[in-house]
Amino acid sequence: MAGLLSYGAYLPCHRLDRSEIAAVLGESGGVGARAVAGYDEDTTSMAVEAARAALMSATTRGRVQQVLLASATPAYLDKTNATLVHAALGLASQVLAVDMIGSVRSGAGALALAAQSGQRSLVVLSDLRIGLPGGSDERDGGDGAAAFLLGPDTADLPMIAEVLAQDAVSDEVLERWRLPGAVASRVWEERFAEDIYGPQAAQALTAALERAGVRPEELDHLVVAGLHARACRSVPAAVGVPAARVAADLTREVGNCGTAHPGLVLADVLDRAGPGETIAVVTVGDGASVLVLRTTAALAAVRQPHPVRDQIAEGRPSLRYATYLTWRGLLTREPPRRPDPEPPYAPPAHRRSGWKHALLAAVCTKCGTRQMPPGRVCLSCHSVDAQREESMEQVAGTVVSSTVDRLAFSPSPPILLVVVDFDGGGRLRCELTDATEADAVIGSRVEMTFRRTVTARGIHNYFWKARPLRLLRPAPAGAS
Repeated sequence: MAGLLSYGAYLPCHRLDRSEIAAVLGESGGVGARAVAGYDEDTTSMAVEAARAALMSATTRGRVQQVLLASATPAYLDKTNATLVHAALGLASQVLAVDMIGSVRSGAGALALAAQSGQRSLVVLSDLRIGLPGGSDERDGGDGAAAFLLGPDTADLPMIAEVLAQDAVSDEVLERWRLPGAVASRVWEERFAEDIYGPQAAQALTAALERAGVRPEELDHLVVAGLHARACRSVPAAVGVPAARVAADLTREVGNCGTAHPGLVLADVLDRAGPGETIAVVTVGDGASVLVLRTTAALAAVRQPHPVRDQIAEGRPSLRYATYLTWRGLLTREPPRRPDPEPPYAPPAHRRSGWKHALLAAVCTKCGTRQMPPGRVCLSCHSVDAQREESMEQVAGTVVSSTVDRLAFSPSPPILLVVVDFDGGGRLRCELTDATEADAVIGSRVEMTFRRTVTARGIHNYFWKARPLRLLRPAPAGAS
């Protein structure tokens, strides 16, 4: 089997306190908060952010052979969403990119197939959980993404965790379903599935541990995730795993992120695990799936740059319930009396995919001038066709000009517009997201993030925005 080579996770910065939901609806208060994707985020943009965290080095990114995107809430149907993740990462055209969508179990299936494929597979789990107002899915759900690169162990790309064993149980259980076009899922009585899923998960976990040669009490970390909370809670005791070895499920802090949740909890475990520790990941739903891993000494050098716990701590629990409902399309509000936004057009978007999706600038090989957007003619020395491409998505910058636009159309006004001077050269005018007006000041340090800028006539338009710098990086000496 293949092993785990790198990983990354992404949680949006917005948080909706459960007490805010309860106060508006006049119900008993909840505890904690749920992570909420911003108005300019969806499962594709979150997938890109998680994948970027997993593929920080150019060497790692250049070794990807296939991309599997799993989600129960894809941004598109009848169109492959994984190809946009592929384009945003700037992967080679020969890399296969496919979707595995429709259910939470799709994520477990993508991991299982990648572990058996023998290729270097980037598996991205992304979900945006929506429930009807006042329901448990709304209260207990969450939004997020996780990404894992799996493949063979090599000297230049060593395993950070070896896959010891897998097991699965499949069953046709009418416990949760959602018809095409429906906003939220429907769920059968909870006690019905608990008596099915609990024993199935215990059966699959027991078989996988036996195959791996690991006794339940020897497990260092047990991750159990699924949308049926009672069934998930029953698994550790049924198998004999000590409660102290059960990983925190993070639902109180960010909610249950559906397809992405097993990956988020696993990423949290990997953020802190030492070498030689055994981890079992159990995904509950339509049966059960189990993946057993053992970490290696290489993990310490390949941890994701922004740990899950840091992303949780940086969440902003100030989102209003009405704003959340508006972002999710559950509350239709009067739009601004301005012309409707224009959709992107397919031919120019395809021609400029390197710039639009991968944020590739041009660097003149004659004088070294960096140009954004790229062009055939150097703006400095006027050389023609002497440009080489350079990715800007991991380059930080400094705000040199800013504007607060209260008139332009936006689902979350006002729009914050900034001009960014990138470290080492290059300038871009773009939106500032995940920020307040206080953040849009000259001298602020920013980094780039992949977002959905607008949806018009049924077409999503994606491009890059700036956000306040999370990983503190000083501007290099002499940077413009």
